[in-house]
Amino acid sequence: MRRVSVFGSTGSVGRNTIDLISRNSDVYTVVALSGGVNVKLLAEQAITLRAQIAVVAHEHLLADLQSALAGSDVHARAGRDALLEAAANPVDWAMSAVVGFAGLEISLEIAKYSGALALANKESLVCGGALVQRTCAKTGCVLLPVDSEHSAIFQCIGGMDKMVERIILTASGGPFLNASLKVMESATPKQAMAHPNWDMGQRISIDSASMFNKAMEVLETHVLFDVKTEQIEVIVHPQSIIHSMVGFVDGAIMAHLGPPDMRSPIGYALNWPARVDLPVERVNFSALGELTFQAPDTGRFPSLALAQQAMEMGGLAGAAFNAGKEAALDMFLARDIGFLDMARVVQSVLDQIDADKNGHVTLEAVIDMNIKARKISMEAAKDGLRNN
Repeated sequence: MRRVSVFGSTGSVGRNTIDLISRNSDVYTVVALSGGVNVKLLAEQAITLRAQIAVVAHEHLLADLQSALAGSDVHARAGRDALLEAAANPVDWAMSAVVGFAGLEISLEIAKYSGALALANKESLVCGGALVQRTCAKTGCVLLPVDSEHSAIFQCIGGMDKMVERIILTASGGPFLNASLKVMESATPKQAMAHPNWDMGQRISIDSASMFNKAMEVLETHVLFDVKTEQIEVIVHPQSIIHSMVGFVDGAIMAHLGPPDMRSPIGYALNWPARVDLPVERVNFSALGELTFQAPDTGRFPSLALAQQAMEMGGLAGAAFNAGKEAALDMFLARDIGFLDMARVVQSVLDQIDADKNGHVTLEAVIDMNIKARKISMEAAKDGLRNN
């Protein structure tokens, strides 16, 4: 029996992970599950999979979780300390899918004590990639990327990392691929969430619409695969069938193709290094018809240029980039700023921070930069970015 834990089990990636584990529940012993505010679903998952521990992120929801778990053998916990304690529980494989900066500490705890870290939390690498990699190298924990793009790259490279010439990330373009700046300026959160291909959560769907999701993936690629800025390319591929490509020094390009279903990369990480039958649709090329590509419009999607700026700055710029993005998204969801203002907020952050390029990245330094960048973001919004 493999001991597994899933952090962020009630989110989009988490639910898909639970689906795969549930189909082979006799193979797994579920140690810990965690969720945000969906206590009912968390309790249902924990009871169904006979988890040892269920942790809700917010302490005021502990009583609700205890009530939902009444009569079961699942231990209910709540709050940040409980999450970190659960993540420090040794398992063979753990999914880190908690959304946002909060996922970094969880990822680090998993890396310290578990055999494999399946990483779906972009912020862990963007904010503290050096920390995560140092920890994995020290403990021997295997780092398995779960983002569809990075899973694709990982599979394409296949141990030939010294022969990589370039990495090509594909982007769907989201709901505003062909929208005018006027339309994007007045876009609502509901419109930004309407992704044409992927079924994702609220925040990641909006990040996809602004291409901040892709910008984060560019930063992840830089860290995860140790490639230079100029070796990373982004191409818009509306069909979302090719998830990424790797170009090698001999001119050959390997592309990873598959349906837009997160159970594919999750299943690969869950069963690595083996491959097993997964409940995903098979690509029918004759029905698909065509695969198209176009260059991204950085005028309408400045997030990609901001990611390049952050890479060139180095140091703690990734942490600042993420903090500015998260704060800007919060303000957009609250309708305090417009859709295009999110990029302006992040630009303001990068223009004002000291990235400490040559400094030693520590968790304390990352946390401090997160606080500083969020403060700058709020001040930028108050200065009236919407009127720019």
